[in-house]
Amino acid sequence: MRIATFNVNGIAARLPRLLEWLESRKPDVACLQEVKCIDERFPAADIEALGYHVLVHGQKSFNGVAILSREPATEVQRGLPGDDTDEQARYLEADVNGVRIASIYLPNGNPQPGPKFDYKLGWMKRLEARAALLLASETPAVLAGDYNVAPEDRDVFSMQVMANDALVQPESRAALRRIIHQGWTEALRAVHPADDHLYTFWDYQAGCWPRNAGLRIDHFLLCPRVADRLTNATVDREARGAEKASDHAPVWIDIV
Repeated sequence: MRIATFNVNGIAARLPRLLEWLESRKPDVACLQEVKCIDERFPAADIEALGYHVLVHGQKSFNGVAILSREPATEVQRGLPGDDTDEQARYLEADVNGVRIASIYLPNGNPQPGPKFDYKLGWMKRLEARAALLLASETPAVLAGDYNVAPEDRDVFSMQVMANDALVQPESRAALRRIIHQGWTEALRAVHPADDHLYTFWDYQAGCWPRNAGLRIDHFLLCPRVADRLTNATVDREARGAEKASDHAPVWIDIV
C-alpha cells in the first residue's frame, strides 16, 4: 500500500502537476494540503478520471485538506476535535483499506510570538490528544501531512537564517516530540536516519530551490502496527523542479 502526502499550494494552480504525479507514482492514497478552495470547487472529476475516490474538507482561498484513494474511503473526522470555534480546514481523517489515515495541515505560526503562534501550539495540543486517542484504540493509523515543524537543526538549510521562524522554535519542536513519544514512528527518519539534506520544502524566494536551501516539514507518523509494515519512505524531489510546481515535494511511504 503506497500512501503519499503532498502540499499542493493551491489545487487550481497545481492540478496539471498533481495529475502527472498521480499517474507516475500511482499512490493508493494521497493526502493533500493547502487545496485553497471550497468543496464544490475542488476538481474531483479530473482526479476521479484517474481512478480515485475523493474526500475534501475545503475552505475558500486558504488551507483545505483532501484524501484521494483508490479504494473507497469512509470519512471519520472532519476538523480537529477540541475547539468548536475553530473554522480553519486543516484536518481530515478517514478509513481506507483497513488503515485510519489523517491529512494534516498544521498552522504555520508566524509571526512569533503572537496570536498565530499561540494558535499553532494550541492546535498541536489538540493533535496530541487526537493522536493519543488513536493509539489507545489500537487502530492501524497514519498521520500524514505538512506539520510546519522542522524537528531538528539538520532539517533546516540554515538555522541562522531561520532562527526566529515559528517552524524551528523550541516550543514547536517540543510539541511534535510529545506526539512522537506517545509511540509514533517518524517514517522518513526511520528509513533515512543519516541524510542531513532530507528536505521536503523549498521556498519560492531567494533561489531556494536551485541552492537546495530547503526544510523538512512534511512528515508521516506511523502507529506501531503500521511502522512494523514500513518498507520505504521517499521524497519526490524532482516534482519540485517542474514548471509551476508547488513549493513542497510529494512524500510517500510503502507498507506491506
